[in-house]
Amino acid sequence: MKRTMCMLLAVLMLLALTACGQKEQETATEEGFVPSLDTTTDCYINIGGGYDNFEALEAEFDRFNEYYPDVELKYTKIDDYNNMIGTVLNGNEAPDIYVNYSWMYGREQYRSSIDHAEDLSDPALGFDLDCIRGNIILNTEDGSLPMVPVFSNTYGMLVNNDLFEKEGLNVPTTYQELVEVCKAFHEKGYENPIMGFSKEETTSIFTLATYPFFCGTVAHDADAVKKLNALDPSAGEYMRPSLEKIVQFLNDCFVNLDNCAQIENNYDAVILRFFEGDVPMMTCSGDTVSGTKKRESRSESFIANPFKYSFAPVPMSDEGANFLDMPNLQFSVNKDSPNLDMANEFMRFLITSEELSEMAQKKGLMSPTKDLSFNSMYAAFGSVPESRILSPEEFGLTDDAVKQLRMAVYGVGTGAISIDEAIAAFGTFGK
Repeated sequence: MKRTMCMLLAVLMLLALTACGQKEQETATEEGFVPSLDTTTDCYINIGGGYDNFEALEAEFDRFNEYYPDVELKYTKIDDYNNMIGTVLNGNEAPDIYVNYSWMYGREQYRSSIDHAEDLSDPALGFDLDCIRGNIILNTEDGSLPMVPVFSNTYGMLVNNDLFEKEGLNVPTTYQELVEVCKAFHEKGYENPIMGFSKEETTSIFTLATYPFFCGTVAHDADAVKKLNALDPSAGEYMRPSLEKIVQFLNDCFVNLDNCAQIENNYDAVILRFFEGDVPMMTCSGDTVSGTKKRESRSESFIANPFKYSFAPVPMSDEGANFLDMPNLQFSVNKDSPNLDMANEFMRFLITSEELSEMAQKKGLMSPTKDLSFNSMYAAFGSVPESRILSPEEFGLTDDAVKQLRMAVYGVGTGAISIDEAIAAFGTFGK
């Protein structure tokens, strides 16, 4: 009897301990991040980047310090970042974590930014890479992961939602709807149904409207991508549908290029012109969108007559808008960091849907996570079907090829060259 009772008690204790363990595990899962290192660790982690300030990241420092109060984290701006990061990484004061960019991969002058990077795909690190949209994660030849996106970017248009509501119109989702909306606004007395920056080829209204459409024409054609990347002169013909589309867009949508030319830059000036409140749609990049909140108080027009606005793709196709999904800012961990374990611990803390979305919302940029509902500004992009989400990271279009498109569409859009001349010049732009 005694032996039986002892065995029963032992079984009950074992079951109780198992239940407690499961309960603790469930609680940890519900709470999210659970420290894996000694929380009394005292060390210094430096993160290097090119931003003048990085308040959104510093807010993450404060949240991390709730778990590790004695870890000092600091963000350091590196002047002339793209050219200097290699030198800094090879120096005595190299950052533990640093900003990296996909376009640096494979370029000899940026080799140090890749060589110093830890392979973040190692399962032992415990990073929740599944929370990030896989199409914006860099595909390397050897399968390693030298960097992970912390912000993403796209092209689209700022939308004055109040004007659409006032005039009884819906934000367009196809090219035909865009044409009809622009026509309706024009007939109602709006001189500029849609505007954008036009003084330079980078992020001009021509590029922002055309690039996602162009990607839609070549993304599933590996031979086209290969020729475009090689700057094969014959690849210029792949641009024809996009060049014809930009000419059609300018005519169909009542784009006044003289008025667009009055916008001095693609950031402050774009935002402040949009905040005047008489432009229903303003093409821009996600980088520009990130500056809107801080500039509301700088616009006398917006202060006097505030309005609701959002960001949506420019629908250049009759089938629907393309969501051009691109990484904006990526972090690498310096594999030679003297505090490598803690640097990885901070990255493990940061790379979660909650923290990345929180930081992106504070910065005003698009989150790289699969859930875009966290920030209503970008909600329209979350509604784009997966078949129309396109990423150069995934299908392999290089910056060199994109530069040729940008300059070609700029020349055609401004009337400086014809479509045939632009096609014939492919591979020679900028040389």
